[in-house]
Amino acid sequence: QVQLVESGGGLVQPGGSLRLSCATSARIFSIYTINWYRQAPGKQRELVASITRDGATHYVISDPGRFTISRDNAKNTVYLQMNSVKPDDTAVYYCNANFGHVDYWGQGTQVTVSS
Repeated sequence: QVQLVESGGGLVQPGGSLRLSCATSARIFSIYTINWYRQAPGKQRELVASITRDGATHYVISDPGRFTISRDNAKNTVYLQMNSVKPDDTAVYYCNANFGHVDYWGQGTQVTVSS
């Protein structure tokens, strides 16, 4: 059973910061590309950022300078650092591991940006 365990979500004020974590097994971490998706109420799930097993990063959101995806190889964990958050960032954030046609998903963590 592949597990992706997200943590770090919560309530944050506009302009604040939050760091999400996605922990998984060493096997998954060493092979799969790890992605962060998010799904806002009433909207489709969208890709936010990706990081490959070699550490190459890719951002999809319109203002990628606010978010940073990184990985800690010693902890088998991928992070999504979110800075200068906006109310539009409110969503459930999901960690995804992808290798070809194989996908694994975490349970999601809620991020709410509100004053």
